[in-house]
Amino acid sequence: MQSFRLLVGILILSVLILDESRTCIAQGLKTATTTVKCSRKHSAVLTEFGGVGDGVTSNTKAFKAAVDHLRPLASDGGAQLIVPPGKWLTGSFNLTSNFTLFLHKDAVILASQEESEFPILQPLPSYGLEKNSTGRFSSLIMGTNLTDVVITGNNGTIDGQGKSWWTKFKAHELNAVRPLLIEILFSRDIQIFNLTLLNSPSWFVHPVYSSNIIVQGLTILAPVDVPNTDGINPDSCTNTRIEDCFIVSGDDCIAIKSGFDQHGIKMAMPSEHIIIRRLTCISPDSATIALGSEMSGGIKDVRAEDVTAIDTQAALRIKTAPGRGGYIKDIFTRRFILKTMQYVFRVNEFYKTHAEGYDPTLLSDVSNINCRDMVAENVTVPAEYEVLPGNTFTGICISNTTMTLFPDFKTSFKVETWDLLPHNSKNIDCPYPQDKLPIEDVPLKTCSL
Repeated sequence: MQSFRLLVGILILSVLILDESRTCIAQGLKTATTTVKCSRKHSAVLTEFGGVGDGVTSNTKAFKAAVDHLRPLASDGGAQLIVPPGKWLTGSFNLTSNFTLFLHKDAVILASQEESEFPILQPLPSYGLEKNSTGRFSSLIMGTNLTDVVITGNNGTIDGQGKSWWTKFKAHELNAVRPLLIEILFSRDIQIFNLTLLNSPSWFVHPVYSSNIIVQGLTILAPVDVPNTDGINPDSCTNTRIEDCFIVSGDDCIAIKSGFDQHGIKMAMPSEHIIIRRLTCISPDSATIALGSEMSGGIKDVRAEDVTAIDTQAALRIKTAPGRGGYIKDIFTRRFILKTMQYVFRVNEFYKTHAEGYDPTLLSDVSNINCRDMVAENVTVPAEYEVLPGNTFTGICISNTTMTLFPDFKTSFKVETWDLLPHNSKNIDCPYPQDKLPIEDVPLKTCSL
């Protein structure tokens, strides 16, 4: 265990050092220490609107005033708000279209711990009251009905200061669902990259009902014993690219979702055409990549490659339940390196809560799941399948996969309980798509110092 913790420390330090060299794209705007050059025509610095970076003074009004000032200018060549070096305490604030929020490498946005700084919102339409019966606190950084939004920096930091929220959550002292760190709704052309995200009260990055999304070069860190600190959760999103992220979490590193029971079915917005590359995940109690459990709108065409997981509960987890409906299909993974895993594959069709009035006869279609070129060391259980009687998974393919079991491993797992493919003399190679998704060719709107 000590050697593992040392390894984790070295990995985190290495990522942070590498991130120091990352450059991020304004127009000759000078901050206290440097010049930021980006592709936006109009620029402003947070201090121009009364911002004080002492880590104590609230900057909620300053952030809101800055965005309000830039909003009418953004339609003419775009606008950017520069967050200079300092510690900038703030509550929830909204972004605007054709806009870049840029954090200097020595800038830290600190989330306020005052509940009054986070207005309570109505439940998301694809989740209904059952998930958010008392409402949900607005996220720290929000945007709705936006186009062309960039949140980036030279590895600047956004710290959710989640400890007080976690404490209240465990003590059942909150009157609404914990805030997220970044949430973008009903939007398109969203890029979030080259940042360090810390200690979110709940999920870190939540694009929902959106398209053309890039999440790249994020370092996401949360205590591994805090629930619901998911790293990146595309939710009813299409054309999404997630690359080069390092995540330590108390929940799933990436969870792909699309709504809850009849609410998600009615919304009918699937998550599809998603590519995940070069992800590193540490999550002892959850999954590297989870599909569901809120998946009633459907999940389709998810591709993941070159993924590393260390001391993580499962590499790929499928979560659904009677009443979810929807589908999970056309899932492709390859080149996974897994070290110290409780499971490699985990499927649970009896997953937890439901919406009031849900139809328990609605089952989920899980089909065409393809996993290839995986190496797993120190595995406790290769696969766990908790499936409904009579519900059939079809087209499950695993090829060129090596698993080394944990010493003294014992199991009642019997491969003959599966319906195997007909035997032939050729090796089976699970498919992986050869075409490109449209989002793969979209360039980052980078900034340079």
